Amino acid sequence: MGFTVLFGGTFNPFHIGHLAMLRALENDESVEEIFIMPDKIPPHKICSFLADDQTRIKMCEIAAEDFSKAKVCLIEFQREGKSYTYDTIIRLKQKYPDKKFAFACGGDMLVSFDTWHQYEKLACMLPFYVFRRKDTYNDLFDHCVEKFKKIGMKIKVMQEIIPDVSSSSIRSDFATAKEMLPEKIFEFLKKRGVYDE
Repeated sequence: MGFTVLFGGTFNPFHIGHLAMLRALENDESVEEIFIMPDKIPPHKICSFLADDQTRIKMCEIAAEDFSKAKVCLIEFQREGKSYTYDTIIRLKQKYPDKKFAFACGGDMLVSFDTWHQYEKLACMLPFYVFRRKDTYNDLFDHCVEKFKKIGMKIKVMQEIIPDVSSSSIRSDFATAKEMLPEKIFEFLKKRGVYDE
């Protein structure tokens, strides 16, 4: 029985970095299914513009269409307050007691993991699939992998290097952001005028 990997994020918007992670997880034999989980209220991110819930959910649905293992999970929209990963995983384990969960995150998330809510407990709750990003220093990434392993985190460092994509730069200059977005998502956002000034 493979893992159900939780792939969470604000997805504001869903860009080629997210797509690269999704593709790598899809091709990993240890992964049975992928839950794409958009945040309702992201606890760590303060941004100038957050696309509405239905737009962010629709981007995740569009992305999932091309992957046999992926489905959108909206558990974080079923409660009030900030979307803390620790609370979400407790709820998922209660809801799906027969699934083996793991969590996927980029290097930028790993290096700030000790700022997460209940991070020491979270580190021991499930394995982590972590991705290097082109803009994350290797020494810092490697240091964090070793640091969190020492507190009990099981980590699988993925082979794929994820492109350096800035969501804020896409939002601030959407007209030139086409190459940073999956084609179907770019067309969807363009049609809706989501990130137009």
